[in-house]
Amino acid sequence: MYRTIFSNVGEYKKQAILSPVTIIGEVIMEVTIPLVMAHIIDDGVSKGRIGYVAALGGLMVAMALFSLVFGALAGRFCAVAAMGFAKNLRKALFRKVQDFSFSNVDKFSTASLTTRLTTDVTNIQNAFMMFIRMAFRSPIMLVCATFMAVRTNAKLSLVFLAAIPLLGLTVFFIISKAHPRFEKMLRQYDSMNASVQENLVGIRVVKAFAREEHEKKRFNEKTDQVRLAQFMAEKLVILSMPAMQLVMYGSIVAIMWFGGHMAVDGDIQTGQLSSFIMYVSQILMSLMMLSVLFIMFVISRASMQRVAEVLEEEPSIKDNESSQVMPEDGSISFRGVSFSYYNDMDNLALDHIDLDIRSGETIGIIGGTGSSKSTLVQLIPRLYEATEGTVTVGGHDVREYSLETLRGQVAMVLQKNVLFSGTIRDNLRWGNENATDDEIIAACKSACAHDFVEGFPEGYDTQLGQGGVNVSGGQKQRLCIARALLKKPRIIILDDSTSAVDTATDSSIRAAFRRDLADTTTIIIAQRITSVMDADRIIVMDNGRINGIGTHSELMASNAIYREVYDSQQKGAEE
Repeated sequence: MYRTIFSNVGEYKKQAILSPVTIIGEVIMEVTIPLVMAHIIDDGVSKGRIGYVAALGGLMVAMALFSLVFGALAGRFCAVAAMGFAKNLRKALFRKVQDFSFSNVDKFSTASLTTRLTTDVTNIQNAFMMFIRMAFRSPIMLVCATFMAVRTNAKLSLVFLAAIPLLGLTVFFIISKAHPRFEKMLRQYDSMNASVQENLVGIRVVKAFAREEHEKKRFNEKTDQVRLAQFMAEKLVILSMPAMQLVMYGSIVAIMWFGGHMAVDGDIQTGQLSSFIMYVSQILMSLMMLSVLFIMFVISRASMQRVAEVLEEEPSIKDNESSQVMPEDGSISFRGVSFSYYNDMDNLALDHIDLDIRSGETIGIIGGTGSSKSTLVQLIPRLYEATEGTVTVGGHDVREYSLETLRGQVAMVLQKNVLFSGTIRDNLRWGNENATDDEIIAACKSACAHDFVEGFPEGYDTQLGQGGVNVSGGQKQRLCIARALLKKPRIIILDDSTSAVDTATDSSIRAAFRRDLADTTTIIIAQRITSVMDADRIIVMDNGRINGIGTHSELMASNAIYREVYDSQQKGAEE
């Protein structure tokens, strides 16, 4: 896990190394200052040597300035290294998510991935920043200050040595109890982010049903759950500081008590006692910082595990990147194909599908909700991997292609249409980033989108809001179809992507497809039989199986499901 996480320090290793190096200089200065101060008191002030006091006082000022410079450099190197590490870690996470298949994304959930990219990385960044400073500063300070304290007075050193086991027990108790609580807290963060995301995406539905108060109540419950989980985790951590300070100040009081008696008896000089107290303060502060470092490690360990889970997740679909295989045509073949979302052959979404689609053929697919129409077509560009059997595109098994080649030849307008922030032109160029204006216009005309785009004041340079909120559902569908057409694919799949357009526009789009995509294999999933009745063949899906294949007239004569759907839609149209 740690190698996976910290390999992302990358080009910031130099700053990560320079930070502890400069900290060594800072520590040396800080440890030497009490020694100089002891000489000032014992050899200067007590003997009235003003010149000696001034000389060593100047040396102390110089050492303090050097300590300041070293500390500032350490802080800068630390900040640069930590920020760069967080940047690389987020980039690695994002790149990994981009390689995920649909099933990988389903496993983690969008809200959880968002939390891992933001909150968890920030926790790791803070821990890393503290680590490259405190993990070096505290041990070095502890060793140097202990050496100087023992050198000053070994007998008095026994007092602070008794404090170390108390601090150790405190830290061990906190570490053992806090980690599972922080894991629970982060899971509550996932749940809260899911609620926020769901609410913001569906804000129009919330307002349409006047459910604002319900959503406010639900969100308050989620935030309260986060608060309680965080309180349970943090209350152990916040107890650590008072406990450590109690031990620290108790040790100092004990040293002042015993040291004062030793000074009265002449066993230790005043300057030595003052420097000894400063060394003890440095020792106990170092121990306290080490304790805080361990606690921060506990807090961040849960985040590290969650981030490492994503980075170490193997994409369920392996990309054959080196493949030079190209499709010979737009033919598609399914041979004994079964598919399960849970890799469970007893719980199949598709059950032993055998199907051949000729290149350039127009295929319609209809079926009831949950009949696995979308699942069937998502196997063609390998958005999901068949659990059993073989899917062939252009004469080759889909696993023989690189994903870029395969998906470059298969354009798919998904059931849920998505547009991104930016201009209409930018969104359309997702299909072909090098598309000319003429090609963009031609694609929009085929998708019956050109007229309404030209109706906007800025035409193709109109800015779309996130998710295309400032266009209607039908306009969004037509823009998504145009985007797919710009790929000039061998196969185009329309997954219920004309459901929000009127029948006249739907008919115009199909006419444009017959005219402009005569050599392109076209698969149309639709709820309306009028959208597929002029297809070369129509597939009827039922419970993950092919119930029937044929033309409209053939299915009307031989398939009960098709005839029932047709009759119900015709009856509805007549009424």
